[in-house]
Amino acid sequence: MTDPNVVTLANRNPGEAPADVLRMSGVRMKFGPVEVLKDVSLTLRRGEILGLLGQNGSGKSTLIKVLAGFNSPEPGSKVRLWGEELKLPLDPGRIRNMGVAFVHQHLALVPSLSVADNMLVSDDQKVRPWGISWRAERARMKALFQEFGLDIDPMQTVDTLAPVERAYVAIVRAVDELRRSDAGRAGEGILVLDEPTPFLSAEDVDRLFTLLRRIKKTGASVIIVTHDIDEVLSITDRVAVMRDGRLVSMMTTADTTRQEILDTIVGHAVSLYERDRSGSRAEGTAVTIKDLSGGRLEGFDATLRAGEVVGVTGLIGSGFAEVPYLVFGADRGQGSLTVGDKTVDLSRMTPGMACAAKISFMPGDRIHQAGIGTLSVSENATFLALSRLRGLLGLSHGAATRATESLIEEHDVRPPRAGVPLGTLSGGNQQKVLIGKWLAEDPMLLLLDEPTQGVDFGARQKIFEALDGAAARGTAILCASTDYEQLAQICDRVFVFHRGRPVAELSGAALTKDAIARACFHEASDEAETATRKEMTT
Repeated sequence: MTDPNVVTLANRNPGEAPADVLRMSGVRMKFGPVEVLKDVSLTLRRGEILGLLGQNGSGKSTLIKVLAGFNSPEPGSKVRLWGEELKLPLDPGRIRNMGVAFVHQHLALVPSLSVADNMLVSDDQKVRPWGISWRAERARMKALFQEFGLDIDPMQTVDTLAPVERAYVAIVRAVDELRRSDAGRAGEGILVLDEPTPFLSAEDVDRLFTLLRRIKKTGASVIIVTHDIDEVLSITDRVAVMRDGRLVSMMTTADTTRQEILDTIVGHAVSLYERDRSGSRAEGTAVTIKDLSGGRLEGFDATLRAGEVVGVTGLIGSGFAEVPYLVFGADRGQGSLTVGDKTVDLSRMTPGMACAAKISFMPGDRIHQAGIGTLSVSENATFLALSRLRGLLGLSHGAATRATESLIEEHDVRPPRAGVPLGTLSGGNQQKVLIGKWLAEDPMLLLLDEPTQGVDFGARQKIFEALDGAAARGTAILCASTDYEQLAQICDRVFVFHRGRPVAELSGAALTKDAIARACFHEASDEAETATRKEMTT
């Protein structure tokens, strides 16, 4: 009987259906009284890349965790792997041995341990009565990383790695597990990637997708959970869309469009936010950055008008990502910053001084740098406003609750519950709370680092609307991001960096996603061509 909640787009060239290596049937899951998975049925074919999409809170990660053995579904749920029906809840060790490898959203790495320790943490095959041959393992891992073009020292601790390097450690570990499983040795296996690309540059995403295509050619299958529709269109064979705990659509990628996928995810026709650059609302200089240097950055100058949204971008390591941290005083830099009529020496800037100068900053790592996941939504939302919420007898909890409820309503935070821990919210709703907290300070300058990283499409539109409202009130916004489409949507101007300096400034009709990408890669391509010519001449 066909599930009335599922819309299937038929293949234009129907033939014999490929063998299903995985079949999840009637999966239900509850957290307390709340049903988060509602009769979900999903199939994965041999040698297929399947995209799993949906807004934050739609049930994607919950379904993946059922497959990984972390979640225990309701009675009646069924999982069949390689034709064998498995007992639920699933045994994580058995699933791994049967050839299913995972890269979870938060990577599941132990920061204080070395890369080698993390690579072997779940590998009981390497444990011998006389211990592990670390020399052999270091050599094997170094060769493995080099295979994928990565220069990562296996003995380096994970907390010293850049975010993109941590992501690659988790991905390579999963591929290694897959290869050494029984299914992997037989040229099969399933690789499950839950939001693998937020920390990756466009170049790194291309490298990852090359790896996935190579895995597919061996007969293995891939499930990739993502929010990026362009990535889905470029890499997948089919697309499964979840909404409110249900699988609402299964599409053949070649037979659908970007807009159809987006409308299905949200549940209605969607018109993407696009900043109106036909006439500037910005009047008067709000912020001047002069000779900003630090880390990879060398002598960046910029003037932002009141209400203007300016983006900074480039390839990973080009220096653009350091701009907001240096301006806010989170990292030590050189140069000067003028906000309104006050000028600050950035070599002495601290976050406290920045806040006093009406500068707000939303870092890229929301849980570790921007909020505290174990504290409530209310505690996170009112942290900056405690001095304004005091009464005669100390903190007014009533005032704090009212302030939080106002923020929740204004930014459409779901669920609308002030007392739940921030970490229990989806990524998009966490971001709404934390950006809302900073916007409540009515800043003159708002600094953003990857503001929509890991955020679903609906939440992105809410965040863009909130930023647009802040700009309309006169806040100057500086946004560092590798999301070229996002920058083209929200910015009045974009600076493109290479080797620590801006090499292009785009605005008006010239400010498009493709133009940003061309500017980012043009300098790198020119540099590579120059080096090649020099080598040939020599």
